[in-house]
Amino acid sequence: MFTNAGTSSFTTFLSRVAPEMLPGRRPLPPGMAADLAPHATTIVAIAAAEGVVMAGDRRATMGNLIAQRDIEKVHPADAYSLVGIAGTAGIGIELMRLFQVELEHYEKIEGAMLSLDGKANRLASMIRGNLGAAMQGLAVVPLFAGFDLAAADPARAGRIFSFDVTGGPYEETGYDAIGSGSLFAKSALKKRFRAGLSVEDATRLAVEALYDAADDDTATGGPDLTRRIYPVVMTATAEGTYRLTDAETATIAEGVVAGRMENPGG
Repeated sequence: MFTNAGTSSFTTFLSRVAPEMLPGRRPLPPGMAADLAPHATTIVAIAAAEGVVMAGDRRATMGNLIAQRDIEKVHPADAYSLVGIAGTAGIGIELMRLFQVELEHYEKIEGAMLSLDGKANRLASMIRGNLGAAMQGLAVVPLFAGFDLAAADPARAGRIFSFDVTGGPYEETGYDAIGSGSLFAKSALKKRFRAGLSVEDATRLAVEALYDAADDDTATGGPDLTRRIYPVVMTATAEGTYRLTDAETATIAEGVVAGRMENPGG
């Protein structure tokens, strides 16, 4: 059984042989559990001329407390796509890792990479499987973005997908944000975004949007210059995924902070 999966979907295989290992299949006690686990917050994604940029702040909260200052919420899903998580941190990290295995398993079984739409649909199915836990407060809502290798126009190959708690996938145009600070991040992006941004400009804009979110949302962490904790910023282009180094992110974040010292309103 274990040497012949019989399906290109790892989650389907797992549901047959060990369903208790899937996050959404575990029994939960009655009642709400939202305040019992840390929550990850704000993620932004921006389509650029060369692909897409995704960035996330580093704070996790538990009620009114800061549970972690340096959590990493943005990760590569595969060689050309990115996933960011908001919601219950532990389940979100588990779903993200399961999604990575799902894409790798498909590629090994089929000998080809899933299309970007196919990846978004697989992720939607996994979110749907967590609906029971979500209804008890342990919700996870990811943001998915990537470089579409099948796009007719390379300048439009950067695509972004959002999801609702039931697993509904929605393609976004230009930019999107999720998490508790998303309202403020999207308000910042709405004023500054324009089609055809370079990856460098989109990266700066993503960090600025997270700064604006942190300015108004206590659950979103801004750049921590004292502890040298900065947002996680990743890109997906025709060359693949890339995570900016700490030094690269620090330069951008410190530039944003310096600019706001001169003009606090943005």
